[in-house]
Amino acid sequence: MSAHYQPQTALGRFVNEIEETAIALILGIMTIITFVNVVLRYGFNTGLVWGLEAVTFLFAWLVLFGVSYAVKVTAHLGVDAVINLLSPATRLVLALLAGALCVIYAALLMKGAWDYWANFANLPQTTGRWFPTGLEEMKRTSYRGWYEVVDIRFPEWLRWIEPIMNEGEHYEKLPRFIPYVMLPFGMALLLFRYIQATIRLATGRSKSLIVSHEAEDAIDDVAHMNREG
Repeated sequence: MSAHYQPQTALGRFVNEIEETAIALILGIMTIITFVNVVLRYGFNTGLVWGLEAVTFLFAWLVLFGVSYAVKVTAHLGVDAVINLLSPATRLVLALLAGALCVIYAALLMKGAWDYWANFANLPQTTGRWFPTGLEEMKRTSYRGWYEVVDIRFPEWLRWIEPIMNEGEHYEKLPRFIPYVMLPFGMALLLFRYIQATIRLATGRSKSLIVSHEAEDAIDDVAHMNREG
């Protein structure tokens, strides 16, 4: 895969649009909130009480989107100095092994993310220590949908979820399950991207999970500038 990623399937194009659109929107919203807060703080001695918390959540969303996006465009750094000394066949075997390990790791992260988010979303956690073997039996005392964030006010247009998630009780602040939903969603994207990358290795459309050589690129850029100077 190259940095100029071109999805080949309808599912790939759909996920690609979600990632790139979400990243652009998050960056834009973070910039607007921060700019408005600075103006209010230094120009009017006030500010958006919920601004810092909102930007913190958005930054966490950006990081989680960025993890899978970096897999897609092979922007994660890796060391392949030793691997390049091996034969092409051996490199392929090691690359497939690395891909399989990455898929397993992403699956473990997905389980942990789901179990953490489910605690706030009135949903059952998975059973099994490492990999999910089923779903736990839910009890009324297990519901945690009433947990709220600290500063972000609950939007009026979401009042319809109160009978579903909070037994009809009013929320004053945004329930935590809404911003926390990015945890399982982001890990699902990561798992999808690693499965996709491993399939590309197995089908010969890619030779390695590592394409980014940031240090070498930086050295080449400096050398190029020195030659021009």
